[in-house]
Formats: sequence, structure tokens, C-alpha cells
Amino acid sequence: MKRDPAMQLFDYELSGNCYKVRFLLHMLGLAYDRYPVDFHPGREHKAAWFVAQHNPLGQIPVLVDDGVSIPDAQAILVYLASRYDAAGSWYPDDPLTRARIQAWLGIAGEITRTASAARLHDGFGYPFDIDACRAGARAVFRMLDDHLAQAHSLGRSWLASGDAPTIADIACFPYAALAQEGGIALDEFPALRRWIADFRTQPRFVGMAGIMAPALSAH
Repeated sequence: MKRDPAMQLFDYELSGNCYKVRFLLHMLGLAYDRYPVDFHPGREHKAAWFVAQHNPLGQIPVLVDDGVSIPDAQAILVYLASRYDAAGSWYPDDPLTRARIQAWLGIAGEITRTASAARLHDGFGYPFDIDACRAGARAVFRMLDDHLAQAHSLGRSWLASGDAPTIADIACFPYAALAQEGGIALDEFPALRRWIADFRTQPRFVGMAGIMAPALSAH
């Protein structure tokens, strides 16, 4: 177990974006201190001290390493994989693969904007346009399902690299797996469900509340 006493994660247990970071930290065997942020109902991520010291956008997660605050889940994934993954498996040093990963990180942001927003509406009472959120999420999931179906027909299981998962898969996974908590069924997306099942059966997989739901079977 690698130990960097300066590494700290500002975290909320039920956040899919925070889960992405916890997942990669776990897979890389990195020790860290967790600072639980009272996201709901306390909205501690919007507190003046947090905005001033860690993220001017008032969002979590934030990783602090070597005294530097790194906000944004996708940016943290890039940082951790670039700095600590000696094998280079999560963020391969290949220009085309990295370009594909970056594209999927952008799509992960769209999943957050839609499927995560639907979950915040249903679970936390956020005043979002729920019909628009669900429609947007289904459109993104349709694109994901089509890509994964084509990849599977070529013997590939993952988003950006056929042989192994990358941070692209980590970035897109949680809010797809938690879609039902925003009222979005995945019945019409068989390739997406297969990918979720494949992700959950990785060696050393760790989950979070809602991600191991029986309804997320591959069949």
C-alpha cells in the first residue's frame, strides 16, 4: 500500500462523481484520508471556506495531493492515472487511445448533466426539468449502447480500449449504473447493461449504494 499522508479526498458517500475517484484510488492501492462533505442537506460544498480553499465552483469531489487542490472528477482521474499508475493501464500512453478517452470523459460530463441530475431531482428534491433530464440521459445511453454493441461484435468489451477498462469506463460507469434512481430504466439498452455487469465483475471491484442492484443484471 502506497502512502502519501498529504492526500485527502473531499467526498460524499452517495455521489457518483466521488465514487469514481474512490474507485481508482482503490484500484491503484493508494491510501488517503477522506473528508466527508455534508452535501445534503448541509450543502457544505457551497460553504465560503470550501469555495475559497478548494473549488471556486463549489463542487465535489476535490483531491488534495502535495498541498494542491484538484477539483473535478474527470480531472482527478487523469491526474491519478498519470501520476500513480506505473503500469499505464488506466490511461495508456498512446495518442489515439488518449484521444478516445478524452472524448469519453466529455460524454461522462453529459451523463452527469442528465442522468445524475434526474437522480438529484428524485432523491434530493433538486428543481430540475425531470422530463428533459431523462430524455437527455436516454439519448446518451442510446449512443453508449450502440457503441458498446458494435465493440462487442468485434470482441471488445470496453469504451476506449478493447482489452481492458480505462478511466473512460470509470468516468461513465456510476451514473449509468445508478440511472434507475433517477427513474431511467435500462431495459432497452442490453449492451449497456452487459458493460455495467462486466465493470462490476472486475477483480477487486468496490461498489457504492445502489450500484449492486439486482436489476442491473446483464440479461
